[in-house]
Amino acid sequence: MTLQLYFARRFFVTFLGVTVTIAVLIGLIELVDELGNFPDLQFRDVLGIVLLKMPEANYEIMPLVMILASVALFLRLARSSELVVLRASGRSALRGMFGPVLVALLIGLLSIAIGNPIVAATSKRHHDVKIGYKGGSSSALAIASEGLWLRQRSEEGQTVIFAARASSDLSTLYEPSFLDFGPEGQPLRRINAQTARLVAGEWQLADAKAWDLSQGVNSEATALQLPDLAVPSDLTQDRILDSFGQPEFIPIWELPRFIGQLENAGFSARRYAIWYHTELARPVFLVALMLISAAFTMRHTRGANVGLMVMTAVLIGFGLHYIRNFAHILGENGQIPILLAAWAPPLAAVFLGLGILLHLEDG
Repeated sequence: MTLQLYFARRFFVTFLGVTVTIAVLIGLIELVDELGNFPDLQFRDVLGIVLLKMPEANYEIMPLVMILASVALFLRLARSSELVVLRASGRSALRGMFGPVLVALLIGLLSIAIGNPIVAATSKRHHDVKIGYKGGSSSALAIASEGLWLRQRSEEGQTVIFAARASSDLSTLYEPSFLDFGPEGQPLRRINAQTARLVAGEWQLADAKAWDLSQGVNSEATALQLPDLAVPSDLTQDRILDSFGQPEFIPIWELPRFIGQLENAGFSARRYAIWYHTELARPVFLVALMLISAAFTMRHTRGANVGLMVMTAVLIGFGLHYIRNFAHILGENGQIPILLAAWAPPLAAVFLGLGILLHLEDG
């Protein structure tokens, strides 16, 4: 147990050192980049944007940090001959890896349990702040348990749209309700329809009933029943889809409920489901990267081409990362099942690392 705690402590300290070093480098790069993007902003505001970006940036490069920390640890152990002493005592070097593996697993679990919600909040805030500085507008869509809400603006005011559900491509709303507001926020008109189809520049409503909500008007007495009605709109399908936001903006604990709401509203939630399972598989992937790095760097340094081994470990780690991202894209596009896309690369990487280690240690 003492040996395992020793190796675990060494790995954790190394991981923290690499994390801080890379975080400082990323912070400086982001600061220079944002100063170029917002030359008219005060330095304090630009620094705030960078600080909001930092959690997401460090979260994304955690696999690289895991590779570098593992390489640094096992190279140090090999150069100090501690692994030689471990083998000479009659123990396999694999037993010395139990502590680092457990630390890597705990880091992965903490990253999704605590880090993911923090990254989701700061990423969404970072996105909104940058859009605000650039003069953009906020999201035009919201999903609720009872249906979906849309908002569109015009010179006459704004229109709030509610629909019980929608087609997967957002071209048609079912049982929609349109509520027009004037520039001062006063209600002007309400329209209920059977369906509403979005075309270039307008909504085409079928079986519509319109009420005039102006003051001094009997809304029901003056209501109009129309077989079809066109309502001008500045919305497009792409803009509505962008309003959903990135999966990264939603904490992992809220994703199952959000996925259920999307599916109940008639939308495809595959993009969010594949992100959810990929995040759950993150601890396994981090452990796999540590095993791969250890397999190429825990040999004795004498007689070994250390530079080549380190480069091989890093390149294989990057290769596994890109294979994981490629599988993520295939799963998102529906070409392979979600569970296969999310879990196959990390599990395959774990078995690959274990296979190499067993071959090197036991032949």
